[in-house]
Amino acid sequence: MALTRNFKETVMARVQADLKFRDALLEEGVEAMLVGDVDTGKAILRDYIKATVGFKQLGAETGSSPKSLIRMFGPAGNPQARNLFAVINYLQHHARLKLHVTAQPN
Repeated sequence: MALTRNFKETVMARVQADLKFRDALLEEGVEAMLVGDVDTGKAILRDYIKATVGFKQLGAETGSSPKSLIRMFGPAGNPQARNLFAVINYLQHHARLKLHVTAQPN
């Protein structure tokens, strides 16, 4: 069976149509970073940003240039904590979510 859309287009369409999926994607991106899988977390958040607020609006809201944000969430990006937390804070606000960290024993 041939695919009619590529994977990223499918994810973007679902993010825009399914609120629970959108929220879960944001949560998954942040969680991946917290467990040390920064590359996966950046990739998930990059897709989330593209499908929701876009880098232009995110830059305006966080005081960062859109090009810097695109690089920050790119494969070679190395975001500073201050910038990363500013982005996560805005994304939570935009999604009307509040993410919490819960400690669990190993």
